[in-house]
Amino acid sequence: MSMTEEEQIAQLKDWWQRNGKPLLTGGALALALVFGWQAWQHYEKNQAQGGGALYQALLETSLTPTGQPDAGKVTELAGKLKGEFPGSAYAQYGSLFIAKLAVDSGKLDDAVAELKPLVDKPADSTIGELARQRLARVLAAQGKAEEGLKLLDGKTDKAWAASREELKGDLLVQLGRADEAHAAYQKAKDSLDEAAAVGGLQMKLDDLAKGDA
Repeated sequence: MSMTEEEQIAQLKDWWQRNGKPLLTGGALALALVFGWQAWQHYEKNQAQGGGALYQALLETSLTPTGQPDAGKVTELAGKLKGEFPGSAYAQYGSLFIAKLAVDSGKLDDAVAELKPLVDKPADSTIGELARQRLARVLAAQGKAEEGLKLLDGKTDKAWAASREELKGDLLVQLGRADEAHAAYQKAKDSLDEAAAVGGLQMKLDDLAKGDA
């Protein structure tokens, strides 16, 4: 039975919440998913139906009830997308899935190889920011937090401000720069509405405050 658009969006959002974190915060996650869905629909209207079918298969392979995708199948389908629709939004979202699997497997160099082309030449701004933030976090995991911070310099859309500033804070904490980290976390909090500016972000601010005490 085919899923409705709302059901597919809900499943994709659930998958990223359980398997794609830490990447985005609050409403930015839902916004990214909506943009991704819009890119998918727009591309489907202007390209061969084969790309849409492959991407649909990739989603269904990834959105399993257990939250554990079939890594081999995901790799196969993403490879087909990259080979048959190079540079497209379809192929680049496939690369995001592959990068996530690489991180889960501890293959950080492979994740960097998937993400860097998306940062350098994204199919759209949403993919570019998703890849940029994920690459910065992977670099930090490789002990290259300074390099990751450089990726986060410059302006970004308001929708991404909170997630980017929170990520900056995480990397600054890793580098032992507590004051700068606190300022970044505060910027992230100020970018969110009052209801969203709670939870993990507030805990990070509180932890830094305790460290100063």
